[in-house]
Amino acid sequence: MRVIAGQYRSRRLVAPAGSDTRPTSDRLRETLFNIVSAGLADSVWLDLFAGSGAVGIEALSRGARMVYFVESAARAAKTIRTNLRSLSITDGFEVQERDALQALRALDAAAVVCDFSFVDPPYAEDSAYEQSLGFLSQSRLLTSKSIVIAEHDKHTDLSSRFGALERFRRLQQGDAVLSFYRRS
Repeated sequence: MRVIAGQYRSRRLVAPAGSDTRPTSDRLRETLFNIVSAGLADSVWLDLFAGSGAVGIEALSRGARMVYFVESAARAAKTIRTNLRSLSITDGFEVQERDALQALRALDAAAVVCDFSFVDPPYAEDSAYEQSLGFLSQSRLLTSKSIVIAEHDKHTDLSSRFGALERFRRLQQGDAVLSFYRRS
């Protein structure tokens, strides 16, 4: 796994040991960032269920101003910190080592506003999608221009609506799908 483009291009990233974390593939990350590239400069990202932190690190590499990494697994949160240290990234991020809903509530209470939110729970955890996307749909974390991207398995089609969030694009690549949402 590596950083695809930007300041940290071609630098290697490590993934947490074990099978609990499924990193977003290099190819899928490249596709994602090609799609959102116009809005990347100086953006704020929320990387929910961050795993190795590869998506958020890619955002930082390409000019994001701030990334909030949210990861409840201690081993994965340690991996995110290791990856950030290995790239000498010292600011422009915050690692929240806690449950996704707890982190969302805290960020909402702190009046954080995100341009992009990437949601990638374990594919089998359907309720994690519903809880996270449902909370985002009614939170102050998003503006009318914010984009929420959910990565999911091709065999699981997420709802086209979660509260005020409406899917406007669905992109399948191999076994993975990216569903793009914004407030309607």
